[in-house]
Amino acid sequence: MRLIKPDIEFKRELGQLSGSQLNQCMQCGNCSAVCSLAPDDRPFPRKEMIWSGWGMKDRLVGNVDIWLCHQCGDCSSYCPRDVKPADVIAAVRQKTYEHYMRPRFLSKIVSKPSLLPLALAIPVAVIIAILSMAGTFKIPAGPVDYSAFFPHAWLNSTFTTITVLFYALASWGIGSFWKDMKRNTPSPQGEKGRVPVFKVLGEILSHANFSGCGSQKVRKYAHMLVFFGFALLILVTLYAIWASITHNYPLPLSHPFKIAGNVASLMIYCGLGIMIFHRLVNKSVFGKSGYTDWLLLIAIAVLTLSGSLVQMARFGNWDLAYHLYFFHLVVVWFVIMYLPFTKLGHVFYRTTALFYARSIGRK
Repeated sequence: MRLIKPDIEFKRELGQLSGSQLNQCMQCGNCSAVCSLAPDDRPFPRKEMIWSGWGMKDRLVGNVDIWLCHQCGDCSSYCPRDVKPADVIAAVRQKTYEHYMRPRFLSKIVSKPSLLPLALAIPVAVIIAILSMAGTFKIPAGPVDYSAFFPHAWLNSTFTTITVLFYALASWGIGSFWKDMKRNTPSPQGEKGRVPVFKVLGEILSHANFSGCGSQKVRKYAHMLVFFGFALLILVTLYAIWASITHNYPLPLSHPFKIAGNVASLMIYCGLGIMIFHRLVNKSVFGKSGYTDWLLLIAIAVLTLSGSLVQMARFGNWDLAYHLYFFHLVVVWFVIMYLPFTKLGHVFYRTTALFYARSIGRK
């Protein structure tokens, strides 16, 4: 026997985040029947809807299945009571970030609109402090040279240190998440399967599971454009760091990595454009778009746009070049620092869940 411990406050929060009337779910099972990704054994999201209706937080936040769902919206499209199972699962994922992330206050300040000024103030204060210690917190004279404003040695060392620190904190939460998945969804007969690393990576890179979505076919391509565009920008950034260390920076517009960076920006613009368009005009299929959804989309859009403007400012020798560069750095640090604590953290959680699910043969 298992003791049921309803968490009414958790249920209320799920209802607010998802916009769903959880008590209207009549457990018809239609959501699981139409889901092409639900496993034959203990399929989702029917059981998740039961647990959500009862406020069973302990069964939800450490549940591997909420990450096997790709929120295609098929379950919500065919729900006879309009309970929006896809939005409920998305709400559970958001509560999962808040539950596992440490320090927890970082997750809270990026999940509440009223705390956005504080979330922005932290990277602003950090950057000003570093520039002050470097003695370069002023507008340099002469042609635009960003390294004169933020020396590469200071930029690379501090950015790397802060990134490693924040992601080390995030990995602590991932470890707890893995333990809870093992507790809630143990391997059949206690089998210890190997983690199929290359299989899972291939599944992620190909976006294979998106192909099963019936209601949002276009979502796969939009997601791929943003995913690979963002990955390409990270690769270009790593090369730029290496180029600065070897004194081969800045790069000319004709450099292959500079071209790759601009192509990546176009990919992100196209992918975000598709996502935003459908979230605005196709709400019945794409579901509810909450604050965290828009924060993620807008943050990536502003990050990419500010990067494009900084590039044009350098080549055009604009008067506002250093102001744009400072703004771009704030946005970069905002996205990278808070990545594990926002919806973008699903990169870590979904990947971890897929590794665990495939290792126990759940698919």
